[in-house]
Amino acid sequence: GGGMGARPELDGLSAVHTHMSNTLNTPVEAFEYAYPMRVNAYSLRDHSGGHGAARGGDGLVREFTFEVPTEVTLLTERRSTSPYGLQGGEPGMRGENRLQHEGQENVLPGKVHFQATPGDKLTILSPGGGGWGKPDEENEAGR
Repeated sequence: GGGMGARPELDGLSAVHTHMSNTLNTPVEAFEYAYPMRVNAYSLRDHSGGHGAARGGDGLVREFTFEVPTEVTLLTERRSTSPYGLQGGEPGMRGENRLQHEGQENVLPGKVHFQATPGDKLTILSPGGGGWGKPDEENEAGR
């Protein structure tokens, strides 16, 4: 899930599945029970939605630590192009995938296949939605 684009006079929703996707809002406890991974973070990605008369919704931050050797495939979008704003609204923040391996952090492409080792950390930052309408100082000050 990520941030939904803003609508005329309405902010976009945060941390939602705006269209069909293959991701679920699985409870952390169920995820950790089913997979040999630890969930370190699962939160809103504050301020990732684009500014506008109506703001785009915020994306998510998810961080996992692998506990066993794991084969991983990521199929993510909006990693190189920001979600656009409309009618003068600003774009949302792009998503990003990061892998910390042996003390070094690398940014991964949106679509990648790799082998994770125990202790590796994967951070997925989902994109924010685009804003709608030209931002004005009065609207932005209260947000």
